[in-house]
Amino acid sequence: MSRRPQKPTRRAAPSSPVSPPQEFRLPETRTPALPPVEEFAGMELPPALLKCLAAQGVTTPFPIQAATLPNGLAGRDLLGRGRTGSGKTLAFGLAVLARTAGLRAQPKAPLALVLVPTRELAQQVTDALTPYATAVNLRMATVVGGLSITKQAATLRRGVEVLVACPGRLNDLVERGDCVLEDIRITVLDEADQMTDMGFLPQITKVIQRVRPGGQHMLFSATLDRNIDRLVQRFLDDPVVHSVDPSAGAVSTMEHHVLHLQDETDKKAVTTRIAARDGRVILFLDTKRSADRLAKRLLSVGVRAAALHGGRSQPQRNRALEQFKDGRITALVATNVAARGIHVDDLDLVVNV
Repeated sequence: MSRRPQKPTRRAAPSSPVSPPQEFRLPETRTPALPPVEEFAGMELPPALLKCLAAQGVTTPFPIQAATLPNGLAGRDLLGRGRTGSGKTLAFGLAVLARTAGLRAQPKAPLALVLVPTRELAQQVTDALTPYATAVNLRMATVVGGLSITKQAATLRRGVEVLVACPGRLNDLVERGDCVLEDIRITVLDEADQMTDMGFLPQITKVIQRVRPGGQHMLFSATLDRNIDRLVQRFLDDPVVHSVDPSAGAVSTMEHHVLHLQDETDKKAVTTRIAARDGRVILFLDTKRSADRLAKRLLSVGVRAAALHGGRSQPQRNRALEQFKDGRITALVATNVAARGIHVDDLDLVVNV
């Protein structure tokens, strides 16, 4: 597929500090967006990707894919808003893979980068895109904390075209000289609101300032707030803006209930009864210690439970999530940070304890 010329280098952001706005401001779009395409076959995708989509049973694009993919394939900067499960991963993933297909990365120098807030989400994105990357002969790698940085550095030395990374570990590898970002031509920020909420804004900025000037930037977020506004104003150039849901879309299909309890004893009893119900449930708590305590209490009464939080090793976290997804665990007790952005099919109850 023919390569489109690179966009000119962006103008530098003003050096004087500007107070962040209190409300999100949609960026100006000077160039009209390409219209949505209702079939993957109508997009400029390599035949190998179309064949892989059919093999995976993906026949019709989700709204966010139909709207953003034609523009992503054209090299436009994107700002997409959609909740978890709306199809964002393929919306940016297919564009990244199609525009990178046919290229080969030098050792330590990936060509495309997907930044995500958590280790679990990094693995989820990698797992979702690997069949498509294989179809177009692209190498993928994941770099996250909690796993051997030496092994990750060795993978980068062998060369990868598409890198999925958490900002902290990526900056560590760059500082060590094990990864260079100057060849990055496409940068994706997935779950951008969560990354800024978790304090990654300085690290994200450091990463984006190191990638190739004039490259393509795609930013996907479930919400648009003033932290996202800062990223948009600084790093997106003439972006296509698409929101897959109305402003209340993330909660409009859910029922919400509040339980007022008398004391801590009642809270423990009710939480245990909820966790013991049929089906899978995620229970969110504020701290690692409280998550461990609840998981232990549930196990003691016969509920198949496991804790998921930043204090667990990465293999423990991976195992807990895999067992929850396949039904061996029915109650996942998690801190908010550990489970952000995770997609689990057929989950019908979430409890904030």
